[in-house]
Amino acid sequence: MIPLLKDKSYSFAVEIVRLVQYLQQEKKEYVLSKQILKSGTSIGALIHEAVFAQSDSDYLNKLAVSLKDANETLYWLNLLRDTDYIYIDLYEKLAEIVKELIALLASCVKTLNNRLKSKNS
Repeated sequence: MIPLLKDKSYSFAVEIVRLVQYLQQEKKEYVLSKQILKSGTSIGALIHEAVFAQSDSDYLNKLAVSLKDANETLYWLNLLRDTDYIYIDLYEKLAEIVKELIALLASCVKTLNNRLKSKNS
């Protein structure tokens, strides 16, 4: 699952960087764009970090934080849509990707959490 998450999250990060370039150059928006840049690119960074986690709990923690950042990114996308900074078609494209990442990460976190609980019992 990690190779899929790594690829999808990296592609998403590229899309987020392009979105931020658009927001800053075309819309002259700098506050929200910094927020979505941070959360949207950290999803993949944390997944990449998880590959070299020091322990199973460290691995789980990195994926759980990545999940939180994905959820935060969806919040910023919603806000950008509702304040007319981005068009609905761009919103739908990015929201679909981040929702898929959320579903994949949530599944991983749940499975790993259950595995660690049964391992420690």
